Amino acid sequence: MATYPITANGFAVIKKELEHLKKIERPAIIKAIAEARLHGDLSENAEYHAAKERQGFIEGRIKHLEGIVATAEVIEPKKMKGDRVLFGATVTLFDTEKEDEITYQVVGEIESDLAKGKISVQSPIGAALIGKEAGDEVKVQTPSGVRTYEIVTVTFI
Repeated sequence: MATYPITANGFAVIKKELEHLKKIERPAIIKAIAEARLHGDLSENAEYHAAKERQGFIEGRIKHLEGIVATAEVIEPKKMKGDRVLFGATVTLFDTEKEDEITYQVVGEIESDLAKGKISVQSPIGAALIGKEAGDEVKVQTPSGVRTYEIVTVTFI
């Protein structure tokens, strides 16, 4: 069975969402379905059909998150050190084209979120960074063309 890398923080977020779905959302939708049944004919009951659809979504999400939890390989970046970019590293890059710095944390696909500065280890930039160290130049093929970055710092926080 394949395992999926995830940071300890990402794992905690997944566990929190799973607990919320099981303890709050699931009971609420069961109650909503029961109330919708009281309104009569189920074949023409929009509330019932909407509640059942929502239940399907919730149950699917629970199964998905349980699969992640069962196969997660939790990595704690704070316990790592060194100069090389590894999974969980926070990397500051200098974009030579834009002459601007940007900081990313290299995380698993499950927890990647570009808006929060978290890039997947499987993304073009994430994959290109792995194994490199501060001072290295990295060329990355992106949809908009080849981009060149210089690694400014590598930290584990």
